[in-house]
Amino acid sequence: MKQSYTQLVLDNVTAALKEDLLPGSHGTGKCDATLLEHDLTAQLLPESRPATARVITRESAVLCGTEWFNASFHTLDPACTIDWTVADGAVVEPGQPLCEVVGNARALLSAERCALNFLQALSGTATRVRRYVDAVRGTSVKIMDTRKTLPGLRAAQKYAVLTGGGYNQRIGLHDGVLIKENHIAAAGGITAVLVEAQRLTPSGVSIQIEVENLRQLEEALQAGARLVLLDNFSLTELRDAVSYTAKRAELEASGGITLLNVREVAETGVDRISIGALTKDVAAIDLSMRILL
Repeated sequence: MKQSYTQLVLDNVTAALKEDLLPGSHGTGKCDATLLEHDLTAQLLPESRPATARVITRESAVLCGTEWFNASFHTLDPACTIDWTVADGAVVEPGQPLCEVVGNARALLSAERCALNFLQALSGTATRVRRYVDAVRGTSVKIMDTRKTLPGLRAAQKYAVLTGGGYNQRIGLHDGVLIKENHIAAAGGITAVLVEAQRLTPSGVSIQIEVENLRQLEEALQAGARLVLLDNFSLTELRDAVSYTAKRAELEASGGITLLNVREVAETGVDRISIGALTKDVAAIDLSMRILL
């Protein structure tokens, strides 16, 4: 990330450390080295013993989440040092050392799971995104994320999407309009809802509408749509939609897209492909931290 220890990172790490060390705090109490007294297992170690730990990866991955990892240790031991051999976005291979952490032994062991959870989950997201990006390489399509994220970790996962080479859509409901089938039904139809969206939406805020067939696409374009989500269109329907639209609007394919068919979808000529599984189906990368004797 461009700026270390942003509020986002600190908020995520604070919540995670308190979950482990101060359950039931509901946001109260300091999140600092004093939390170490709540780690019953760490009390088995001498209070001032130093230690060095090394983190390696057991599988190929795109590394992501180093700021969350760092903040986990620095919160419990501000004096600890972390020496990374790779940076976010790097491709790492099985057995490769990623970093060494030097600090208070109790702090290293108390922060270990929190730090690794962030690094494993965010690396998993970045790795999955990179696979999709690689699958469509050579086309002009953009691989996009969605709001299907882990509660409380949306911004972190969207950072991981960028790290993997993908693109972010709306951060939330506040920064973009996405008109789906229920909005259309409640508002009285495609034309009616687009007219209202164009009237109410501030300049510079995107308006996207979801359509389920070519007839709805035609109505949306006639009503002035400039960004259209093609929901669960077949490959033939996608090609027809691209041909009919003729660049009058940006087209995004979504629904039922996997690594097995994403290349075919990209080659229909759509501009964007959104995939909820990038952030919804998290497969953590297998990482290991070991104390060096």
